[in-house]
Amino acid sequence: MIAFLRGVSCVFRGIPLLRLPGVRRYVIAPLLINLLMFVALVGYGINRFAELIAWIETLLPAWVSWLDWLLWPVFVVIVLLAGFIVCLLLATLVAAPFTGPLAAAIETQLRGRAPTSERGFIAEGVAALAGEVRKLGYFAVRAGPLGLLALIPGVNLIAAPLWLLFSAWMLALEYVEVPLGNHGHTFPAVRARLMQQPVPALGFGATILLLTMIPFVNLLVIPVAVAGATVLACEEHET
Repeated sequence: MIAFLRGVSCVFRGIPLLRLPGVRRYVIAPLLINLLMFVALVGYGINRFAELIAWIETLLPAWVSWLDWLLWPVFVVIVLLAGFIVCLLLATLVAAPFTGPLAAAIETQLRGRAPTSERGFIAEGVAALAGEVRKLGYFAVRAGPLGLLALIPGVNLIAAPLWLLFSAWMLALEYVEVPLGNHGHTFPAVRARLMQQPVPALGFGATILLLTMIPFVNLLVIPVAVAGATVLACEEHET
């Protein structure tokens, strides 16, 4: 529990760092991208939600119709979780060239020195985008089987908790890679590091997941997550 709470605290200790003079200018681009992407994607998702639920219903055999009262709450939870995570992953993909400099500015405040990299700004941006594509693939490969669990009566009861756990893990991978990526660590290397200390990472990811589900707060989540992930990386992982 202490390790989990360390991860939670990293989020809230990172927020004040966003207001520091050397950091503020790097917050604007991720913040605007997050705002625009969330408004566009969530608006689209709300308009298509009923169609998605109707499509899921066609996949179910007729004999499980009597379990609707049990199935639909699970479907709604999973669809909302998946929707929020996909929105956040896509927004972070677009903002990828700007999140690295933000993490670097925060690390400079925490350690008194900037992370060193031999790559230029364009190369850093390309590497960040490539990392985001790999993470989307990682998400898609695992999200499919988890989604199928929701279609199996009885088994679907464990689908929502598994989605919560997977979403928290995915968000930890998503954002801790930003500060570690500034030191040249690739996505597989970051994943291996977090596997060595998964509990603080899950505490961090669970907190970010909660923030993504709070209206208006979720519009600020990318810079907040980058700041918290940088605190976590500096304290829990040697770069």
